[in-house]
Amino acid sequence: MKDARFTIQTPALLVKAVDLIAALPLEGRDTKGDLYEYMLSKIATAGQNGQFRTPRPIIELMVELTQPTPKDVVCDPACGTAGFLVAVGESLRRHHPNLLHHKASREHFHSGLFHGFDFDSTMLRIGSMNMLLHGIEQPNIVYRDSLAQDHAGEVEKYTLVLANPPFAGSLDYENTAKDLQAVVKTKKTELLFLALFLRLLKPGGRAAVIVPDGVLFGSSNAHKTLRRILVEDQKLDAIVSLPGGVFRPYAGVSTAILLFTKTNSGGTDFVWFYDVQADGLSLDDKRQPLLPEEKLGVAPAEPLTAEEHAKNNLPDVLARWANRDTTERERPRTSQSFCVPRAEIAEKNYDLSLNRYKEVVHEEVSYDPPQKILADLKALEGEILLGLEELEGMLR
Repeated sequence: MKDARFTIQTPALLVKAVDLIAALPLEGRDTKGDLYEYMLSKIATAGQNGQFRTPRPIIELMVELTQPTPKDVVCDPACGTAGFLVAVGESLRRHHPNLLHHKASREHFHSGLFHGFDFDSTMLRIGSMNMLLHGIEQPNIVYRDSLAQDHAGEVEKYTLVLANPPFAGSLDYENTAKDLQAVVKTKKTELLFLALFLRLLKPGGRAAVIVPDGVLFGSSNAHKTLRRILVEDQKLDAIVSLPGGVFRPYAGVSTAILLFTKTNSGGTDFVWFYDVQADGLSLDDKRQPLLPEEKLGVAPAEPLTAEEHAKNNLPDVLARWANRDTTERERPRTSQSFCVPRAEIAEKNYDLSLNRYKEVVHEEVSYDPPQKILADLKALEGEILLGLEELEGMLR
């Protein structure tokens, strides 16, 4: 609580606030956590350092794609309000209901599983409180300038990285950690964070991170080097392209989820692409739900119809991801998802943008022969002249 400010300035206001909170049904862990999440959503504005909340459906999708296990050690190096870490905790409780029944796994869950870094003290407080209210007793949410500090003690420490790091920023070379510059020499924060994820992950560790589209097709040496490292030296699993309005009203930048596994020995065979066109919310500044609550998110209560799928692609992403090594390999490039072999990506200078590989269906349009078109125009000309003569007669 260092530097925290208490802004309730009158005793009467404090009494009123306590009475209101006391009347809330807060017996369950979820209730308190949901209340806090609701409060965060109402005060969420883009921060001074470019941070803003990742939409809950996108967080849930990334967590389900990576399937965290009770033995994982999870890190978000730009944790903000700790939304990713909270979602991992909720996913583990849902998929592993006996998780807290055994002493070793309970201790790991409460004090060894969750790690978050941020360099904004307000975000650290909010993130720590968010974790505590969601039933995680000693999360390791600490102050760290992820790109500026060297990473002694943090290298190859984590088995899962989930993050939506700040992008479109740049740092001076002298302010950037030397171990990151050794991976890729650049000032761009989005590329430096990718280099950081590779440093933090253990071999065999996996990552699901949000990157701006520029990372996928940028032509600088740093862009190409990082993409080549992901494809040739690690195992690039998937690119999930997100619609442009996902982060509105804060930003309209087009983004994608990058999924990869650290191997240090290659392993990329096919890269799976999915073109998300709807996440269940409107893509304007209001971001209103397009479907009833039970039809939103990655795991709706019942299967979606084709019409509902057009408004929420996320359950389909998860279903097709499970088949990425089987039936997805056979899908045509005109489909919403498809696979591209590593050799073809290497041929195209490691360009990872979905549009480079997606094929557009061209509808066949039939035209009348030119003679018929000319005859129709001549007949139309005659009708117009006749109409003009009639109009002229009426005016006389």
